[in-house]
Amino acid sequence: MIPTLLLRLIIVATLACAGCEASYHARETQSGLDGDRLTVGTVQREIRKGMSSAEVAEALGSPNVVSTDEQGREVWIYDKTATDVVVSGSRWFVAAGAASRSQRTLTVIIKYDEAGRVRDVAYHTSRF
Repeated sequence: MIPTLLLRLIIVATLACAGCEASYHARETQSGLDGDRLTVGTVQREIRKGMSSAEVAEALGSPNVVSTDEQGREVWIYDKTATDVVVSGSRWFVAAGAASRSQRTLTVIIKYDEAGRVRDVAYHTSRF
């Protein structure tokens, strides 16, 4: 039979490792998104009228939606949603803490002219 003290140490070590793993997973997931994070600042800083679609793709990545307007000109739409979750409370027992969740959205619409150059940029952002 395992002594009580040893059993407690095993339980604490297991919970500590589980907490570290969850923290590691969250950090790795976020770092993976950082390189692909589309922000209003990025759009304002990088996108200019007259840019080619290749330059836009280099600055922002691939759009979620590509369509054409009534005159056959290309329109790119970037639609991003992010959920932020903050958990507070005990370090060892997540169930004992409280969680707060918020969402951010960003929609960017880039309209091209007949020559494939940016003619208009519009965006909408929200947080709730």
